[in-house]
Amino acid sequence: MKVITPERDEQRDAWLARLCADVYGREAGLAPLVTFTGTRQILFAQEAARLWALVDDQGRPGALALLILDATGTGMSLWLHASPGGDRESERRLIRELAQKAPLRVDAADQDEEAFFQRCGVNRWFAAPGGRRIGLARRHPAHRVDDLAAPMAFDDEAIVRRFKHDPHFFEQEKACFVERLAAFPG
Repeated sequence: MKVITPERDEQRDAWLARLCADVYGREAGLAPLVTFTGTRQILFAQEAARLWALVDDQGRPGALALLILDATGTGMSLWLHASPGGDRESERRLIRELAQKAPLRVDAADQDEEAFFQRCGVNRWFAAPGGRRIGLARRHPAHRVDDLAAPMAFDDEAIVRRFKHDPHFFEQEKACFVERLAAFPG
């Protein structure tokens, strides 16, 4: 197993479609499509996001992770992560590898998620507003929560509005999502 980033846009989009489907599930409404579209059309276009995978000898991803640059360009946030087969060990191995090599930030929703990220090698933790916990990998330059810059983002509502006002764009993005999801290996 090795950690790679996709070489071709089609492969990247197939992995992204699968990651969105796995994270949001089948009953998520427009959320997977909005994230897929915003990531492709905005974050990838601005080179503000990078997709990584832990792949087997045949190049099939066992885990996927989407990293987003922060506004200063000095850190990266783990935005989405999943294992297409539900293998938490593959997911842990991928995040551990990324934590060792990238200035990684993770946001933990609860104690279980924080414990999972600690097993991935994220060992510096800060309390954030709203009871959230923010973890930083060794290479992240921040020394306190106030040093953290916000991750780059896109406006979900603007994408939904464009879907509503531009049916051709909506159908085009939906078709791309479905085609790329069908092209996912495995």
